[in-house]
Amino acid sequence: MNPSSSFLPTERPALVLAPMQDVTDLPFMRLMARYGGPDLFVTEYFRVTPSSQLDPVTLRSITENDTGKPVLAQMIGQDIPALVRTAKELERYPVAGIDLNLGCPAPVVCRKDAGGGLLRDPARVDSILQALRDAIQGRFTVKCRVGFADKGEFPRLLEVFQKHAIQMLTIHGRTVRDAYKTPVHPECVAQAVAAMPCPVIANGNVVDVATGDSYLSKTSAAGLMIGRGAIRHPWIFDQLRAQWSGQSMSPPTRRDLLEYIRLLYEHTAAFQALHHATPSRVKQVQKMKRYMAFISNGIDEGVFEHRIRRATAEEEFFAICQEHLDRNDELPVRPPADSHVFCGFDAL
Repeated sequence: MNPSSSFLPTERPALVLAPMQDVTDLPFMRLMARYGGPDLFVTEYFRVTPSSQLDPVTLRSITENDTGKPVLAQMIGQDIPALVRTAKELERYPVAGIDLNLGCPAPVVCRKDAGGGLLRDPARVDSILQALRDAIQGRFTVKCRVGFADKGEFPRLLEVFQKHAIQMLTIHGRTVRDAYKTPVHPECVAQAVAAMPCPVIANGNVVDVATGDSYLSKTSAAGLMIGRGAIRHPWIFDQLRAQWSGQSMSPPTRRDLLEYIRLLYEHTAAFQALHHATPSRVKQVQKMKRYMAFISNGIDEGVFEHRIRRATAEEEFFAICQEHLDRNDELPVRPPADSHVFCGFDAL
């Protein structure tokens, strides 16, 4: 593989599915592909420590990726020898490249100086990037935030990123401290676009075509990475492509969303059955709630979301979905402006 060769579309902005731990697994990737999907997938992160081994379930997102779309293998950690060892192991598999997570805001991750926690130490980031760039034979990409506590930290981080021959930089336009509670800072993404020789992908707060187009307009980014917005609305990738090609798509209905939920349940339940001798329907409902927090947000003024949160059994879960969604009304294009899970999207 030639690391410099393009692995993103050149005729339009690229579309990438954001990795979300315990959410964007292989069955979810497969379902996204069924709805058109992104141009590029990124695995859930491989946790890297001195004694770590490749997680076999996450590895299946690579070895059993039958979507027809390339996939980056993402790592998270801060031990340089372990990161180098793991990157070399991952390159033995059919990956589009190796991605380093410098953005996860989870406190348990940051306390270990991994993910977004590394942004507190640009010199350490510099050392890690140099070691990985020397070790990785193919593409090396990075996903980051615009700082740990303040976006004023970003220029220093950008200096570090500029020193290393990475093939793509994805920027979630919030700080680690912002988590998902604020609007994004598109000016930081635009700064990176102007400074970096590689494609820069804008991430955060894209919930529909309008917010995606606005983010691109404000940043001149090479593409968009979408996570929560794609969980809520799996049609978003095809809708963006249609917009850019001057085509139109029929708006999805509540009944379309009901079908999506059914397929999501079936795909994830079948995957669970392969890993558990006695799959639990209760646990499957709990897993679905990770997706439903985004899918149900804002439908029927919060009533749907409230009821789904309290569902415990499969029959109850589907009865609630049926009651709220089994009709052909058009879905709301956007979440509510005061959404507690899509905070600040309207600022785009």
